[in-house]
Amino acid sequence: MEKKTEIGREGEREARAYLEKQGYRILHTNWHWHHFELDIVAEKDGWLVVVEVKTRGEDPLLAAEEAVDRKKIRRIVAAADAYVRHYNIDSPVRFDIVTVARDATRSRVNHLEDAFMAPCD
Repeated sequence: MEKKTEIGREGEREARAYLEKQGYRILHTNWHWHHFELDIVAEKDGWLVVVEVKTRGEDPLLAAEEAVDRKKIRRIVAAADAYVRHYNIDSPVRFDIVTVARDATRSRVNHLEDAFMAPCD
């Protein structure tokens, strides 16, 4: 059985391939800022797209997109803010979630565009 991190990395590879097929230009994967991480940072149609990837096996107790809770959103937004400042980016930013559901024979990729907004508080 694969380790959790290996399953996650494989899901990120599948998500990246999916996004590239959809016309996204991948700028960075696994970009770190302090102890925060952005799974995929891409560009499409003038938008900077920050993508959180969630991979699940068969019959998970929690849907992949539900694992992106308020705390996780705050961490993603903080890292995205650091990314924009570091690279001096002046493009609108969008936050997407790509879920990868894996079973013994195949994977299913689901792309949730504009999945959440940066919290105001």
